[in-house]
Amino acid sequence: MTDSLPILPKPGPQTLSPRQVALREAAQGLEISFLSEMLKSARFGEQDNSFSGSSGEDQFASFQRDALARDMVRAGGIGLTEIILKSLMEKSNDA
Repeated sequence: MTDSLPILPKPGPQTLSPRQVALREAAQGLEISFLSEMLKSARFGEQDNSFSGSSGEDQFASFQRDALARDMVRAGGIGLTEIILKSLMEKSNDA
């Protein structure tokens, strides 16, 4: 049997201190970076046609992956933000 991770409700902005808002933004940034790297490993954004192969293709594909990862996190992500946030709050005694 697989252990499942608890899904924590997202607190509204009025319930967070400025420190907690900063920690949430840092946690979201880490999840965005993780998802962007996973999309890169899955070769998302690569083309295999007559227009592919230019030197700028990798740079612009990374912008697309980063934007997609950011949108995924805004839509709820895969739950890493809440796990990272909980860990950061425990370490800083904000929990």
